[in-house]
Amino acid sequence: MGSLFRSEEMALCQLFLQSEAAYACVSELGELGLVQFRDLNPDVNAFQRKFVNEVRRCDEMERKLRYLEKEIKKDGIPMLDTGESPEAPQPREMIDLEATFEKLENELREVNQNAEALKRNFLELTELKHILRKTQVFFDEQEGGVNQTTESMTRALITDEARTAGASMGPVQLGYMEKSNEREDYLPCFVAGVILRERLPAFERMLWRACRGNVFLRQAMIETPLEDPTNGDQVHKSVFIIFFQGDQLKTRVKKICEGFRATLYPCPEAPADRREMAMGVMTRIEDLNTVLGQTQDHRHRVLVAAAKNLKNWFVKVRKIKAIYHTLNLFNLDVTQKCLIAECWVPLLDIETIQLALRRGTERSGSSVPPILNRMQTFENPPTYNRTNKFTKAFQALIDAYGVASYREMNPAPYTIITFPFLFAVMFGDLGHGAIMALFGLWMIRKEKGLAAQKTDNEIWNIFFGGRYIIFLMGVFSMYTGLIYNDIFSKSLNIFGSHWHLSYNKSTVMENKFLQLSPKGDYEGAPYPFGMDPIWQVAGANKIIFHNAYKMKISIIFGVIHMIFGVVMSWHNHTYFRNRISLLYEFIPQLIFLLLLFFYMVLLMFIKWIKFAATNKKPYNEACAPSILITFIDMVLFNTPKPHPEKCETYMFFGQHTIQVLFVLVAVGCIPVMLLAKPLLIMQARKQANVQPIAGATSDAEAGGMSNGGPHGGAGGHEEEEELSEIFIHQSIHTIEYVLGSVSHTASYLRLWALSLAHAQLAEVLWTMVLSIGLKQEGPVGGIVLTCVFAFWAILTVGILVLMEGLSAFLHTLRLHWVEFQSKFYKGQGYAFQPFSFDAIIENGAAAAEE
Repeated sequence: MGSLFRSEEMALCQLFLQSEAAYACVSELGELGLVQFRDLNPDVNAFQRKFVNEVRRCDEMERKLRYLEKEIKKDGIPMLDTGESPEAPQPREMIDLEATFEKLENELREVNQNAEALKRNFLELTELKHILRKTQVFFDEQEGGVNQTTESMTRALITDEARTAGASMGPVQLGYMEKSNEREDYLPCFVAGVILRERLPAFERMLWRACRGNVFLRQAMIETPLEDPTNGDQVHKSVFIIFFQGDQLKTRVKKICEGFRATLYPCPEAPADRREMAMGVMTRIEDLNTVLGQTQDHRHRVLVAAAKNLKNWFVKVRKIKAIYHTLNLFNLDVTQKCLIAECWVPLLDIETIQLALRRGTERSGSSVPPILNRMQTFENPPTYNRTNKFTKAFQALIDAYGVASYREMNPAPYTIITFPFLFAVMFGDLGHGAIMALFGLWMIRKEKGLAAQKTDNEIWNIFFGGRYIIFLMGVFSMYTGLIYNDIFSKSLNIFGSHWHLSYNKSTVMENKFLQLSPKGDYEGAPYPFGMDPIWQVAGANKIIFHNAYKMKISIIFGVIHMIFGVVMSWHNHTYFRNRISLLYEFIPQLIFLLLLFFYMVLLMFIKWIKFAATNKKPYNEACAPSILITFIDMVLFNTPKPHPEKCETYMFFGQHTIQVLFVLVAVGCIPVMLLAKPLLIMQARKQANVQPIAGATSDAEAGGMSNGGPHGGAGGHEEEEELSEIFIHQSIHTIEYVLGSVSHTASYLRLWALSLAHAQLAEVLWTMVLSIGLKQEGPVGGIVLTCVFAFWAILTVGILVLMEGLSAFLHTLRLHWVEFQSKFYKGQGYAFQPFSFDAIIENGAAAAEE
């Protein structure tokens, strides 16, 4: 079979490269992405490897590029991304790249430092401007109060302890202070500054408590926020001026200002000096604005120039780092002139790899060609399944359960059909399926543009990665919706109902409790495709009929799905030439499943064909036997009781004898599955009369059959098991299969349960929501219908499409992982992870380090 159905054949090769050509050859292999290198220095510390200095230089270049990227994003400058991947630079080009990055970083840091210093100076001048402007108002108020009358000035000393510590300091004027019972004139001292607005209340309380009320504080808010030069945040500040007397209070006030990180500025006492200083400040602010603008323009030009090449620089540096990281996995020969590597390669791509090695050698100018030798090994090769954009998502579903063992049957190709189909059985609705299919089709049509956007939104990436799955699930749901004749809980009368009323119409219309016979009067054949739309108007019969129909098809699909899984194990056994497992596992498992559960499916078809509502006894609906009761009687060897209405006891001649025979043969398969394989292994060991040899598998040893594949069987060579462990494992597998056949068959009933729940939820939304709007009339009814329809549409998409779709998806995933794949799929391999520049660039620096 091709690689679509099994993983690629892999070969372990030894690669000899001349030291001068090693870099170029590894670069070519990275562009190719078909070689997985092994670490030949597992015991060597990462800091003691040959090319550790080059890796560190790449780390330093990445650090500088990340710094440039952060600055570019801070300014909102778009980075040019052509989508092209430049080739890995030559080793000598590293020096040029390092010099370029060093120059850019130093220039940008110098510009940033200058800009920060200028912004800090600008902030100080702006704060001083506001201080001069606000304090002028304070002084004008003070001078107005003094000119009215000297005796009317309020004393500054406030010693009333009755004031609480948190009381607000009112507008008090400082003018006179009593000393030695004599009144002397004192000019008050003051300091002015700015403080963060949120610190002002605590600052005011501290001044009150520390100075015992002997200060006078005036404050005013700065209306426009100021820019913090350190981080660029907008901060809100207030101007304050504090009046006091004496050096002791001056010391206290300055310490409190320092503790609250308030900035103090000089403020002249004379109005003329203040006006002169204000004019000088305004002049300096204008000059600073000019210099700041030029600095920002220069910084912007530097960043714009860097943004044009930043993506390419990142790609180049990551490629260089990945190459040297890979070279650290190699060994040096004794002459120190040749590098030796071991790698896994796909067998079909060896010639392509050799061509890439020749190109690398020619590019490096080396005269010594590389040597690629295939090695013999008993080690398990990695699993490599080739995928494209369509099969990639389905392969990811399989790998999420476990990576396939080497050369094991790959379920992904079959999952492409079975997964959306089983999903659709649960999600069957023409309208909901159309919504899902259109969403998937939109992502497929726009996939190039959407893929280029590269968002970090994990949910969107999951949806986009599974766009083909979503589209197929929607299409299959539309098909099953047509079969169920269900579109938003309503039916389509495409061909016209083939059921007609056989009763008096007036009697039927007047009697609400009358139940009509499903057979009615048929004109010709039944409804040609899917459900007859007459079931939409049925009452209790609708649920009963749909339950019976969906329950039976769930069992039918489930049994067929499990049989298909068992047949897949036949392909594995024949490919690996595992004769014992083929004869004593596959055949008994298939017989057990066919004679019990597939026979039950046949009974369903016999019942559908033989019994009908229009037939006469003993083949009408009253004589139709229960399949479940028949199956239970079969397993328990019960003889069904005769039917009281002259109906036949059995559906066909010899049914009881055949059922007894089937049960006996099925039960007889259990000891074969349980004991045959371990006993044959034990017999083979006795005949060989040798001790267990590590590295040989029990199956190969027992049957004398090597595992046929180029590197052994599925899962490769395992450590030899003791006979007791073989018996235990075989017992576990047998019990799991026998009991699992019953439980797995019942598990497929989730197809019926979720289909029923989905249909009922859709009907509830239609009845309880949309039908309310449809009953309204007139202009108001149109408005109500619009609102109700919007609400109904939101609930439909949110609940029935998204939530119910997710639920059906998870149940379908479980049916494939547990019920289907457990029949043949081990999933004990490990993925092929080639050295690929594309993967490294996609995953970023973390992938390069790995």
